[in-house]
Amino acid sequence: MSKPALSRVQLSRRGLLVATAGTLFTAACGADDERDSPGPTTRGSEELIIGASLELTGPGSAHGVLQERALRITVDTLNEEGVPVGNLRRRIKMIYRDNGSRPETAAQQATELIQKENVHAMLGGILAETSLAMLNVAQKEQVPFISLGSADGIVTPLTARTYIYKLQPNAEDVARAMVDLRNNLPEKDRPTKLGVIYADGAYGAAGIAALRRAFGNNLIESQLPNTGNNVTSAVRKVTNERPDAIIIWAQAPDSGAAAQAARDSSFEGMFIFDPGAVADDTLAGDNEIAVRGAYAIHPASLAGTSLTDTTMADLDRRDFIYRYIQKHGAFRGFAPYTSDAVRLIANAARLGRSVDRGRIRVYLENLITEGIAGSYDFQPIKHGGMTADSLAVFQVVENAWIRVS
Repeated sequence: MSKPALSRVQLSRRGLLVATAGTLFTAACGADDERDSPGPTTRGSEELIIGASLELTGPGSAHGVLQERALRITVDTLNEEGVPVGNLRRRIKMIYRDNGSRPETAAQQATELIQKENVHAMLGGILAETSLAMLNVAQKEQVPFISLGSADGIVTPLTARTYIYKLQPNAEDVARAMVDLRNNLPEKDRPTKLGVIYADGAYGAAGIAALRRAFGNNLIESQLPNTGNNVTSAVRKVTNERPDAIIIWAQAPDSGAAAQAARDSSFEGMFIFDPGAVADDTLAGDNEIAVRGAYAIHPASLAGTSLTDTTMADLDRRDFIYRYIQKHGAFRGFAPYTSDAVRLIANAARLGRSVDRGRIRVYLENLITEGIAGSYDFQPIKHGGMTADSLAVFQVVENAWIRVS
């Protein structure tokens, strides 16, 4: 399959963010900022307390474990100097919880983190359902919450989500990138008959709605069962119609299972994955042959960094990757959203010169910054997610995700 010609020359919103917001990215762990920290900056016992409920076990663990690794590295980095908040440098106290990929557990943990641990902010919920469970608690208790999940309903309606933010790309932006991918393929490789296999729940619902708007309503659709169940029947509803390409909108491990079931059903066409598929699990074991040559839309951070990167954000990204390799042997660029989440909270506390929950919320609402995973442009009328021009196209080549645009 030929590679799509997707490169464009443009002054993008992301380019402006890189140029103008790099210092904000590092402000929480850099030198003292006299403008925002009146009086002498001293070390104290006070802490910035953040609670994290992550999917370290269960269906969401393919991403959850990697996000925990990213979070621990970033917290350690920030704590080397502390976060300047008012006239103190506060250490970040992270409280980690494993929600087991269960929404009811995530909700219970959110309540305990707020009422017993007195956290100043929370992050977590890699699965849409765990995020939705946590945000209900966070909104009621008026505690800033940064979701790691991917469903547009996490931050809408905004009137009921005033304390809620999300980092993952919006479904509409991913779907548009898939349209661009299809349209920029050589004409002989361009699929015309599209199948869509999508996850159950809020995550898949957001995806299929965005794909219908982007591609029209002539898609061949099938919804996957709950994670852990046999996907063969759902996949064959699509492969029996003999599409040219299949979009798989699901998180690992479901993404690889669906691709393998499609190949077992004699499907020989192209796969296009959404960002949720991009994990080691999708390329592991029997999936390796099934997904060979598949495309994926994913934040460009998956490609790592270059020695020629010179912006403050680039330098922080390089430092993060270096620390990750030191600790874990190899960099896994599966969008370290937790790293960005804790930095955003730290920056909001620094700019607001307070760990007051309401002030953190207000300053989060106006942050424009370049992070490890991508760029963010929060506004009072927009609480997520990543900017569209943070996305890139990758292809599975020799059992690795290689950027092709």
